[in-house]
Parts: sequence; C-alpha cells; structure tokens
Amino acid sequence: MLSHLPILPVLLPLLGAPICALLRKPVAAWLFACTVALLTFAAAIALLAQTWQQGVLSYALGGWAAPWGIEYRIDLLNGLVLTLVSGMASAVLLGGRASIWRETPEEKRSLFLVAFLLCLAGLQGIAATGDAFNLFVFLEISSLSTYALVATGRDRRALVAAYNYLIMGTIGATFILIGIGFIYMLTGTLNMMDLAQRLPALTESRTAFAGFVFIIVGVCLKLALFPLHLWLPGAYTHASSMVTVFLAATATKVALYVLIRFSFSVFRLEFSTLALPLETVFLTLGIVAVFAGSLVAIYQPDLKRGLAYSSVAQIGYMVIGVGVGTVIGLQAALVHLFNHALMKGALFMALAAVVYRVGDGKFSSLRGIGREMPLTCACMLLGGLSLIGVPGTAGFISKWYLVVAVADREQWVLVALILAGSLLTAVYIWRLVETVYLGVPGPRQVPDSPAGRAEAPPGLLAVSVVLALANVYFGFDTRLPVEAASGAAESLFAAGQP
Repeated sequence: MLSHLPILPVLLPLLGAPICALLRKPVAAWLFACTVALLTFAAAIALLAQTWQQGVLSYALGGWAAPWGIEYRIDLLNGLVLTLVSGMASAVLLGGRASIWRETPEEKRSLFLVAFLLCLAGLQGIAATGDAFNLFVFLEISSLSTYALVATGRDRRALVAAYNYLIMGTIGATFILIGIGFIYMLTGTLNMMDLAQRLPALTESRTAFAGFVFIIVGVCLKLALFPLHLWLPGAYTHASSMVTVFLAATATKVALYVLIRFSFSVFRLEFSTLALPLETVFLTLGIVAVFAGSLVAIYQPDLKRGLAYSSVAQIGYMVIGVGVGTVIGLQAALVHLFNHALMKGALFMALAAVVYRVGDGKFSSLRGIGREMPLTCACMLLGGLSLIGVPGTAGFISKWYLVVAVADREQWVLVALILAGSLLTAVYIWRLVETVYLGVPGPRQVPDSPAGRAEAPPGLLAVSVVLALANVYFGFDTRLPVEAASGAAESLFAAGQP
C-alpha cells in the first residue's frame, strides 16, 4: 500500500464519488464522504512526512515509466497543498452537515456530496500530477463539479453566479489547453520534468513564448488575479455556505500552485523572466489587487461578499511574493497560501454558523449578534485579526515574511503599500467588530431553530473553534508552513538555475 501512496489522495475521492451516488440515504452518503475525506487527509499527511524525510516521490501510473506514461510527482510543494486541500475538505464535511442540510433540498443532498468529492479529487489531482495534460483534465473535473456546487445555493442568483463562473472558467481552461497544445507541438512531450529539460533550449521560439503566455493568462483567470477576478465575488456570495468555505480555502490556492509550478518548474525561472517581465507584471497587479479588493470590501453591505473581495486582495499579496523573484519572496507566497486558507476557513465557517442562526450575512442582520453568539463571533474575530496580520496570529507570519522579502530588495515604496493594505483590511474588519459587538439588535427570524438557542449546531461551532485556534497556533509554532515553504522555494529556485 505504501508504494501506491502518491495516488491515494486522488484515487480515494475519485472512486468514492460514484459509490456515494449509490447511497440514496443522505446520512449514509455523508458518513461515507466524511470517511473518504479523512482517509484522503491521512494519505496526504503521510505523503508530506515522507517527502520531508526522503525527498521527491515519483509514481508511474499503470507501470508506464515517464515520460511515456503519466507520472505523479510529489515534493514538498504539492505535499503541502495536498494536505491543505484534504484537511479543509474534511473540516467542511465533518462540521458542515447542519448547514448543508439547511441549504440543500433533501433529494439533492447525496448528489451535493458526490459533486464535493469530485471537486476534491480534481483539486488533489491538479496538485499531484506531473503531466501537463493530466493537470488540465483534473482542472476540468474540479471546475465542472464546482459549477454544480455553486448552483446548489438556495439563492436564485446562485444560478447566475454559476453561469458566470462557467463562462470565465471555460475561457481560462481554453487558454491553458491552447498553451499546453503549443508546448506539446514544440517538444513532443507532456511530462513536466521532461518539458523542463527541453524548454531551456527553445528560449527563442515564438511557439514556446505563446504557449507560456496562454498558460499564465489562463491560470491567472482561475486564480482570480485582478482584473480577472470578476467570477469570484458572485460565486462566493451566492453559493451555499459550505461551498464558500471550501472554495475560499482551497480553489485559489491550487491555482496559485499551478502558477508557481509552471513559472518555476516547467518553464524555469530563466525562461519565465526572459519571455515576460513577470516580476513587474505580478508586483503591479498584486498591489492593485490589494487596494482594489480591500476598498471594495469596505463598502459591501453583505459580509460574505465583503470577504469575497477580501480574497481578491489576499491573492494580491501571494502574487506579490511570487513577483519579488527571490527565494524568500516565494517562501512568503507559500506561507500565505497556507495561512490564508486558515484565515478564510475560520471566517467563512463562523459566518456559516451565524447565517444558520439569523438567515443571511447582511450587516443589518448581524447587529449585536456577538452578544447572542459569543463563541462563534470570537472565532470570526480571531480570523479577522489574522487577516489583518496582528502579532500572535498566522497572518502576521505571512505579512512578516512578505515585508522582509520586499525590504531585502530595498523596495521601500512597496513595503509602505503592503502595510497600507493591511490598514485597509483593519478598516473592514473593524466594521465587522462594530456591527456584531456594538450594534443594536433588530428583529430576527431564526429559521427552524429551537427557542433559546444561541450558538450554532455543535459541528459548525467545533470546526469554527478549531480553525480559529489554528490561526493562533500557527502564529507561534511556524515550523510546518515556514519550513515546508522554505524547502519548496529553495528546490524550485535550484531547479530553475541553468
């Protein structure tokens, strides 16, 4: 079994989805989906530990050696991503049953869980595969299932959001496929490591340049990098609560992984910087995303939509780290990839608990809720403090490494802009604090809740607490994200050297 470990994080949810479809009783389907997610998480942890000790793991699918066959290649970078994605999937399924049951009709609950497992399989496959076309296949699996998950939202506008996401996602996937087609036509291979060996000799090729540009633009659209972010606010806002938690914590993180993998592993750093002024492009778009996302978030009347625009800003920070073009800059981006999943996981999970209690996430409905749901709102507050970057939280570690990376290059204006972006984050988080703790409660209708209930169901509350405490824990014990990110960044730069 250990020899097949690299494929298990993909195979388990991929095989689990059709089995889940056969379980017509929603509770049985939910228990099975939770089991699959937990086993996937355990396999991902084992893979991360093994790569930490032994280095890169290679698995030839079907016994066909690379580059002829499809290779699954696991290193510290995708080991960290696999663990993050499967861990968040487990948290959502274990804690979110009450929310899923509330927001999904009974006859669709089993199908919801099927789509969720397919999405998990797609995201895990993107991270694990070492084959460029196989990555595209898994990208489509995750995308199609995500469109279905977004459309399950009880708000009718979820259908429009899913349609917009489908259109934008299809455009992005088409760009990626065209780019992969160009490089296959040029090199005759789809294996990423094989491509990395052949492409440096083709730096003057216009076909290679075109393929690189198509892939980068398509991935940036999937990443929701400003100004290609227009699908994200609607999808996050109108999807059901648990879908929003899962997407916010995983989907854009996997897209950032793909951006880093192609920019540093496949095309190598030398080619990437020669083909495009990526440093300038990423730094510019990143800082614009920080300010544009934060400013729009401040004025949103709905907290869920405000946090969606906040994600656009936080993606900007990650892209700035990539754009710095140094080992510590890439390390900062990867640390923020991990920590941002915890921040948004805690915020959206606690918000899901509040929505379960009051019916929606509008600020007008949240006034004074902190006095009625003190523990839930404390979790939301911890997630917000981490988002700002307050010392003692995971978010501070992310911002610290990013500021150090930029300061190391003596780009002091950029340092000032990053700090100013954090102040804007403090503005909309303060608006949340002011509303939930200082606002005067209005009349509320609590759907299907027994009289006198204050906090949300135990599952939602427990996962909210765990994610909130994780933001504090990783603010002090930084070994996992920092050391894994450091090892991954050093490997990527070492591989990119001529």
